[in-house]
Amino acid sequence: MIEIGLKHTSELTVTDDVTAITIGSGDMPVLATPMMMALMENAAMLAVKDFLPEGLTTVGGHIESSHLKPSKTGDVVKAVAEVTKVDGKKIEFKVAAYSGETLIGEGTHLRIIVDRETFMSRL
Repeated sequence: MIEIGLKHTSELTVTDDVTAITIGSGDMPVLATPMMMALMENAAMLAVKDFLPEGLTTVGGHIESSHLKPSKTGDVVKAVAEVTKVDGKKIEFKVAAYSGETLIGEGTHLRIIVDRETFMSRL
């Protein structure tokens, strides 16, 4: 059962592969905003993964986030996701990203519980 307060932290080291230059979201050698948001989504997905019945998963429905400070190559970035609301198949999260102790982004994320086979059959 998915409960309010479930949390997970995901981590990545900023490499050239996740910079704004490589991703195409900017022209500076810093962590790309889409990669920070992907890390937040990963943390949310993993926060509830082990609490879902077999055959079910979650997919991202909405994400909204600030990106407050840059992170350079070599920095370790952590994203924390915490369940704040469960409404049927909808799960809402508070998400935040940190470089060391510095908050670099924060926002909200919505994930929807889906049946894997049904979801894929609709593509």
